[in-house]
Amino acid sequence: MNLISTLYKGKKVLVTGHTGFKGTWLSLWLNHLEANVVGVSVDIPSDPSHFVSANVSNEIDDYRLNICDAEGVKEIVSAVEPDIVFHLAAQALVRPSYDSPLKTLSTNAIGTANILDSLRSLEKPVVAVMITSDKAYDNVEWIWGYRETDRLGGKDPYSASKGMAELAIRAYVESFFNSLDSNVRVGITRAGNVIGGGDWAVDRIVPDCMQAWSLNQVVDIRSPQATRPWQHVLEPLSGYLLLGVNLTESMSYHGEAYNFGPNANQNHSVSDLINEMEKYWDRVQWNDVSQNEEHVHEAGLLKLNCDKALFDLKWRPALKFDETVRMTVEWYKKYYQYTELETSGTMYDFTVSQIEEYTQLAEQRGIAWATSKI
Repeated sequence: MNLISTLYKGKKVLVTGHTGFKGTWLSLWLNHLEANVVGVSVDIPSDPSHFVSANVSNEIDDYRLNICDAEGVKEIVSAVEPDIVFHLAAQALVRPSYDSPLKTLSTNAIGTANILDSLRSLEKPVVAVMITSDKAYDNVEWIWGYRETDRLGGKDPYSASKGMAELAIRAYVESFFNSLDSNVRVGITRAGNVIGGGDWAVDRIVPDCMQAWSLNQVVDIRSPQATRPWQHVLEPLSGYLLLGVNLTESMSYHGEAYNFGPNANQNHSVSDLINEMEKYWDRVQWNDVSQNEEHVHEAGLLKLNCDKALFDLKWRPALKFDETVRMTVEWYKKYYQYTELETSGTMYDFTVSQIEEYTQLAEQRGIAWATSKI
């Protein structure tokens, strides 16, 4: 077994936001690693849903709770007594943050504080991996990647909420979990522009294209020249899992933040992404509407420097750009090949097969977490 498999087998792992895009993939990966997974989410955020299509609720303990409910969070953490917590629950999109700024700020900042506060009452060792976003950085659109020590903040409610979450995490680490004998260890992760099968969020390029093209419709593209560091969802998840391993093994990672992103040369435009998707999907049609509409502020360039993760954790991405796109489109093709009745078992199996493919590629390429043993 590889480094990640060794640690998580038999561990009780609490995943907040387990019904979302990243949360579903992480829950299925942890379940595949034979962890005892407990998921907490306020609802199922989309229809269609990867969580539903893969029938995840049959594989893990599935709870509904709003993380803004401080007492409810404390009760479930006290009852579960997790070994490891992955906090992903959030209002996760920039554009809806303009419609509901207070909900975004409350969920992302106060919700994060509620999770951390609930850990204070635990009397057993617990590791918490807190997932924020690359949007936490104050993005001035420079051409080099942001480092973990760069200034946080943002121009929109979503970015501000992630910066506020980071401040809350820092305050709890320094105020409550800072002694050498603290039973709580906290790590922070930042990633963005994640793609992969099962993403059904509104106003996101891949699900917009997949849904339109599955109906032989034309999709409107707002910013075809905007560049993004596209990465498959399994890339940052491998980083989250690896950080959990390192926090469990050593106090030296406590309170540290890590960027997880693709290789520096993997910054491609939206039109590049669509052209690559076209290789794996028939009847691709799209319109450039960048000059036709007013849009809320969206960054034109945002990339991360991941040297710290490479140096400290020996983490690096496993997939090339074409592999990232191929695996993403293949997931949606599989989904659309089956009726709703047949999909649940099929999509669970296919998702797990992609996790296994990713792990095998990481091992073949000598990536530390896939080749190391403890």
